[in-house]
Amino acid sequence: MPATVLLSPQVIQSRLERILPTVIRPGRYTGGEVNQVVKNWARIATKVALVFPDIYDIGMSNLGLAILYDQINRRPDALAERAYAPWTDMEAAMRRAGLPLYSLETKHPLADFNIIGFTLPSETLYTNVLTVLDLAGLPLRSADRDSRHPLIIAGGHATFNPEPMAEFMDAFAIGEGEEVIHEIIEAYQAWQRAHTGRRDLWERLARIWGVYVPALYRPRYDAAGAFQGTEPTAESAPRQVLKRIVPQLPPPPTRLVVPYIDTVHNRLAIEIMRGCTRGCRYCQAGMVTRPIRERPVEEIITAIEEGLAATGYEEVGLLSLSSTDYSHALELVQEVHRRFGGRGISISLPSSRIETFTVELMDALQVTRRSGFTLAPEAGSERMRRIINKPIPTAQLLEIAGEIYSCGWTTIKLYFMIGLPHETLEDVRAIADLAHAVLREGRKRIGRRAKVHVGVSTFVPKVQTPFQWAPAATVENIRARQDLLRRALRGRGFKLSLNRPEETMLEAWLSRGDRRMGEVIYRAWQNGAKFDAWREHFAYDRWLEAFRQVSLSPWDTIHRPLPLDAPLPWEHISPAVSKRYLTLDYRWSKQERTRDDCRNQCYACGILPTFTDIRRAHPGEVWKCPEVKR
Repeated sequence: MPATVLLSPQVIQSRLERILPTVIRPGRYTGGEVNQVVKNWARIATKVALVFPDIYDIGMSNLGLAILYDQINRRPDALAERAYAPWTDMEAAMRRAGLPLYSLETKHPLADFNIIGFTLPSETLYTNVLTVLDLAGLPLRSADRDSRHPLIIAGGHATFNPEPMAEFMDAFAIGEGEEVIHEIIEAYQAWQRAHTGRRDLWERLARIWGVYVPALYRPRYDAAGAFQGTEPTAESAPRQVLKRIVPQLPPPPTRLVVPYIDTVHNRLAIEIMRGCTRGCRYCQAGMVTRPIRERPVEEIITAIEEGLAATGYEEVGLLSLSSTDYSHALELVQEVHRRFGGRGISISLPSSRIETFTVELMDALQVTRRSGFTLAPEAGSERMRRIINKPIPTAQLLEIAGEIYSCGWTTIKLYFMIGLPHETLEDVRAIADLAHAVLREGRKRIGRRAKVHVGVSTFVPKVQTPFQWAPAATVENIRARQDLLRRALRGRGFKLSLNRPEETMLEAWLSRGDRRMGEVIYRAWQNGAKFDAWREHFAYDRWLEAFRQVSLSPWDTIHRPLPLDAPLPWEHISPAVSKRYLTLDYRWSKQERTRDDCRNQCYACGILPTFTDIRRAHPGEVWKCPEVKR
């Protein structure tokens, strides 16, 4: 058990005043920002701490947490406050001072809250979750907590395989959170009134659509240790937990908390669309956020008006997985400039697809500082782009690159992946060939000012995608491919960025792991692992030692393809995209067969029949998804 004890907000504030001058960026830990919500603690029935398990600078830009903060604080019977993982200097100072992790709004210890909700957008945050629980003075494992402790829940894209973190969480909210968070709060309040044990709370939560309670499920293994399936152990637990969706997006939050310090994104963030229909086979987000739902232009304009007034921001980010796929993107950008053009407001579409790039749209954005423009072909050869279902002809890529340089940009950033299924060294060489061709286009248009920055990450097989069965490349394989690119992309005009192969191994372990990975995570954390997404803190040897300590092989599940007919550790979690569809798409990848944007043709992924009743109850234009063409 952690040595920290509960302290009053007054004592915490007093100790903070002595600590903060000794740490870097003390503004991460003070709270008091514009638009923070502070309610009367004594009069509110249910207190929720929303935790992003990375530093404030990153977590403050997470729109999912901001949406939940807004939703909960609209309730008269609940409050939401925020907490983030402290950087290592602050953690050390807190431990020396016996200071528990606290909320920014009122400085209450996290252990004082009824519910603690973690946002988990990526697997590399897992060890930070343990640090947060430990700093809060809470038992790390759900089995060691009782009715005196807060309910610990998590949501986010990483929870579509919740098993590696199953023993640490009481429950997972699978899918979208705007509605289910209210049902979780109400189930918690009913449980409080009933004065029953924690098992009753778990069973109440398990009856909520989209909530997974791991204590009510049991994984099975054969005598050799091979995974055989996950089965419920209580009548309240469904055999498969279906993701939660919001049928029609509610108005976006506009009174966003405005930080006092620089964060990753200092802008007004407005989600214009949710979901993606492109079907990139490596992309988990594109699979688990289906179907497409768009906000009307006027609703977005109203949100921008309210948000600018409430925050004072001078940049608006129009967000989605693929913002230029928004049906009315040009109309929206033009209307934003018509309404707000005289106020010096800049507009960005941070996720722009090559296929939907147009000079007209870029000109409408009226970007004045045209330094770097990002394109993500993901693969260098047309063959590989067919395999991953991103079939963009090289000629089209080069034509677009030329237009971008001609429009005033001096640098094009190209993002690629290596280690993809069915990849050869010729496909890797094609990355360098394409980068050279783009630079030649730039020099034709703007001469020696043209630059190409090439960012190359390594493929990780993500669950709930067609490539979930594919193996991850070995460290040696990745290094050979990276060395090829280093040799091929030297010289003036190029900048090459590569990730460490060992980082890919960690992400693959955590992405495809079963419940036994929980003990590996715990041992790695005990060995000192934290901030694994930060290059200066990632320690590969600590993870290898953790595998050795629990007698598990690090390689068995990541360097071999998984059998298509074998049970998967995450199969009891359903994104509503069927296994049949994913299996067929994986087979199609081997044949280099592609699928069109499914707004043009339905490929029967499973979304429509799963949510037919919900879809019929909402306006047809909201769901950008056609019926199956017979």
